[in-house]
Amino acid sequence: MEERWKTAAGLDPDAPIGVFDSGIGGLTVAREIIRQIPGERLIYFGDTARLPYGTKTKDTVLRYSRQIIRFLRTQKVKAIVIACNTASACALNEVRRELDIPIIGVIYAGARVAAEATHNGKVGVIATEATIRSGVYAEEICRIRPDVEVIGKPCPLFVPLVEEGLFHDSVTDEIASRYLADLKKKYIDTLVMGCTHYPLIRSTLRRVMGEDVTLVNPAYETALELKGLLQELNLLRPETEDGDGVEKYRFFVSDRAESMTRFAKAILPREVKDTVQINIEEY
Repeated sequence: MEERWKTAAGLDPDAPIGVFDSGIGGLTVAREIIRQIPGERLIYFGDTARLPYGTKTKDTVLRYSRQIIRFLRTQKVKAIVIACNTASACALNEVRRELDIPIIGVIYAGARVAAEATHNGKVGVIATEATIRSGVYAEEICRIRPDVEVIGKPCPLFVPLVEEGLFHDSVTDEIASRYLADLKKKYIDTLVMGCTHYPLIRSTLRRVMGEDVTLVNPAYETALELKGLLQELNLLRPETEDGDGVEKYRFFVSDRAESMTRFAKAILPREVKDTVQINIEEY
């Protein structure tokens, strides 16, 4: 835990958790947070006007992340989860040094589980171009287990396919088969879904890779990491404090608010109200 988080004053356990992603993929992280820490309030932002992040430069992703964090701070959040692998890879270390509240990404949790899960020491990572280019998954996995070979594969088309709702489509099947062919030849036994969009096509990935390959979803482990952090800081909000009122879960986007609302209602385990569109460039 960051030392300054232990001594940070003025953090309110009743305040919401801020979660952000380049689009709708981070809702897979929000879903796990709602399931694992049901007492918490949540503010979600999807940067749907500027996705995908995976083809952007590190400096651009860092600038976007800082803007979103400034917006989330206006919502008085007590902690922030970067529910985007690309932003976690490109921005987390920088913005963590700038903040006086806890902020975590989704990479460490997934790397740890992958290092623990592999039996033959061959781990595949599928992610955006920016995440693979950063090498952050290989760095984290090998820090935990130096004997592991990490094979990265950028899968840039998965994000727009998921954003279009093509979860079970022949086009998605064909692209997945092409992307994953090289990883199958490497005989990996563990595959990290290194983008929060990818769990939404988990059934396709499972079918292509086969039952012998362990699929790692960092969203679940990230929710558990967040829960442990809030407990350590005495910031956990009691589950019995209130019901699922209008203000408990709030959703914001930079574009296409109706699409976000429709998608959130389809995958989240709690009632979703309308999504608010904001001009993120103002922050």
